[in-house]
Amino acid sequence: MQSSQQNLLKTLDKLQEEVTKGYIEYWKQYSSFDTWQFWFNLTLLIFPLVILFLKIDRSRAMLLGFYGYNVHVWFSYIDSFGVNLNYWTYPYHIIPIRAVNFALDVSLIPVLYMFLYQWIINSNKHYYLYGTGLSLFLAFIFKPILVAMGLFQLNNGANYFHLFIGYLTVMLLSKWITNIFIYFEKK
Repeated sequence: MQSSQQNLLKTLDKLQEEVTKGYIEYWKQYSSFDTWQFWFNLTLLIFPLVILFLKIDRSRAMLLGFYGYNVHVWFSYIDSFGVNLNYWTYPYHIIPIRAVNFALDVSLIPVLYMFLYQWIINSNKHYYLYGTGLSLFLAFIFKPILVAMGLFQLNNGANYFHLFIGYLTVMLLSKWITNIFIYFEKK
């Protein structure tokens, strides 16, 4: 590795360390156990997982779990992209190291899409129609509620339509990848 490359990498690593320390300090002061926002986010993390455990169609648990994991991964990537480029911010966190909303990335959003997918499979409904409906709800109703509660902020020209595109992307990629693996399983 060239010395200029090594120096830049060391500088970036040091900046990353400082940012992480900053987030930990911010969390201690404004987002830890003594705030209602912490407990609200913790509820958004635990409650959907408990409901999922109780209500998942166990005969299709692997399919639904695989689909839900896809939603989790793609949503986490898009959420991280938006946070890292300062298109949006979550002022309150469950854990101080991640700048994204852990509860949304690993629980609420994947579980909502999983229940939608389960319902679509069981009732033979149109995935793209109802998935678009859920994406519209999340982008234009749920996120504005989070903004009103002070739990989410849009920055640098990002808007709810951009969020909608992100949710659609998650919905489409998750379905297509799941379909590919269903195809592989049948062959």
